Amino acid sequence: MKQFILTGLLLTSFLAAQNPQTPNTLTDKEKKDGWKLLFDGKTTNGWRGAYKDKFPEKGWNVADGLLTIQQSDGSESQSFGDIVTTGEYTDFDLTFDFKLTEGANSGLKYFVVEHSPKPKGSAFGLEFQVLDDDKHPDAKLGRNGNRTVGSLYDLIPAKNKKANPIGQWNTGRVISKGKHVEHWLNGTKVVDYERGSEKFRELVALSKYKAPEYNANGRFGEAPKGHILLQDHGNKVSYRNIKIKTL
Repeated sequence: MKQFILTGLLLTSFLAAQNPQTPNTLTDKEKKDGWKLLFDGKTTNGWRGAYKDKFPEKGWNVADGLLTIQQSDGSESQSFGDIVTTGEYTDFDLTFDFKLTEGANSGLKYFVVEHSPKPKGSAFGLEFQVLDDDKHPDAKLGRNGNRTVGSLYDLIPAKNKKANPIGQWNTGRVISKGKHVEHWLNGTKVVDYERGSEKFRELVALSKYKAPEYNANGRFGEAPKGHILLQDHGNKVSYRNIKIKTL
């Protein structure tokens, strides 16, 4: 009986490996558990330009099941602009796949609030860094590696991470429940913190987010709800399998 069960498990694992889940789809179990696709692999439904009422006319494109920001001049949110979800979220479990090109920079932000007046760069929010650590200079800036891939950008460096090589897919995950937030990279937890805690505010005070413009409409990173944002940082980066479950 044990041999039969073991053989069955091995067969199931083999079939799963041979028939991986189609990108940008939900399994029946995921649907039952409350997961929703933020990107359907075919359209830009559910997204718009940051500070805009429609999706950017150029720069971002959907092809072959990928949502891709095209290469421009390497500047932050200036060429084609960031995109945000039309919905806002508070407690959530979010997963996404990203694929970097050599030397590329991007990011996924959450708790994004579109403040007025519009800031010069990217909309304000907490950022899961998406970066080529080896080739992009931002990896060596900040403090203690807190601008490297998977990090809470400019605040907390990712620990114990294992990023896949450039040109291969990585899976990011952000879990937010109450004040507790976690970053995961390829199945490993790399960051965890409490939004609004004394420690969090100390980190903000040591970062670029201490500047008055980041705190003019309340303390940075402590908005009760916000949009999900994908960043245009002037480099080509692709995304897929963007899924969220409210908690």
